[in-house]
Amino acid sequence: MLNTAVDQVSVLTDKAVHVAVAVIIRDGRVLIARRPDHVHQGGLLEFPGGKVEPGETVQQALVREIAEETGLKVPLDSLEPVIGIHHDYGDKQVFLDVWKTVAAEGEAEGREGQSIDWLWPHSLRNEDFPAANRPIIQALNLPGNLPITGAMVSWEDGFSRFVASVKGLNSGLVVLRAPDLQKEDYRKLAAAVLSVCSGTGVGVLLHGSPELLREFPDAAGVHLPWREAEALSERPVPENVTLGVSCHSAVQLRHAELLRADYAVLGPVLPTTSHPGEKALGWTRFARLVSSAVVPVYGLGGMGVGHRPRACASGAQGIAGISFWWSPGR
Repeated sequence: MLNTAVDQVSVLTDKAVHVAVAVIIRDGRVLIARRPDHVHQGGLLEFPGGKVEPGETVQQALVREIAEETGLKVPLDSLEPVIGIHHDYGDKQVFLDVWKTVAAEGEAEGREGQSIDWLWPHSLRNEDFPAANRPIIQALNLPGNLPITGAMVSWEDGFSRFVASVKGLNSGLVVLRAPDLQKEDYRKLAAAVLSVCSGTGVGVLLHGSPELLREFPDAAGVHLPWREAEALSERPVPENVTLGVSCHSAVQLRHAELLRADYAVLGPVLPTTSHPGEKALGWTRFARLVSSAVVPVYGLGGMGVGHRPRACASGAQGIAGISFWWSPGR
């Protein structure tokens, strides 16, 4: 398993406090505590964890902190990386090294006098947590895989393939990408797809300009290709819809963070037939870029379902792509 503590500590400033953070999930709910009033960011909710001590790995710190704070026993090998977050509060710099587990044993209790509760991820509100926690909440509310629609010769062909492909999904998000269609045909496709997905639990992310959401308010959000994202200087959509950005470099990831995107896709990780001339990042560089991102990242390019464990071990949210779900048609 990738030890993001080792890989990421090198980019910390001397002033930053390295904090191990645990996302403990049980029956779909996550363990949340309230910070004591007298500490930094007191009174706000938090994910349990604490400072990584000299000589400790982040996993060892989490096992120790969770036992001390809640009495739960966390198997060391059950921890998986979620995201690393660098944040400057002005009076304090922190690096949150976030890991998750679904295998914590025992009954949780607030052993340091803090109140604790098991909450549904969708009920977590950014304003109830320290500012650095926003990407954790985003990650908890995003799916592990991000399907993207593939080639289509017409909007009718695309709709037929979508209907065939979406049968395998009962929740999550889908990026409705169709760069070869004319604008009017894309709008016909979007209207038909949104009608089919209504009430199914599958959210549709439109691909292109944020202005599309004005015409299709029932969409779950919008995914910006880089050509759209680079022209913006602030988040172009409300907080209650999902915003994604396509990225290919560290600079582009920083811009996605400036836009306060809910996620980014990064690639190509591996060589892909859809972009045969584009140099692949490879897993090592992909992991390095993900480790510095303060936004959930999906691996894109040459991705199949079997690549998801490697992507997650690199600190990614999961994989994004076409081939692992899109119907080839007739």
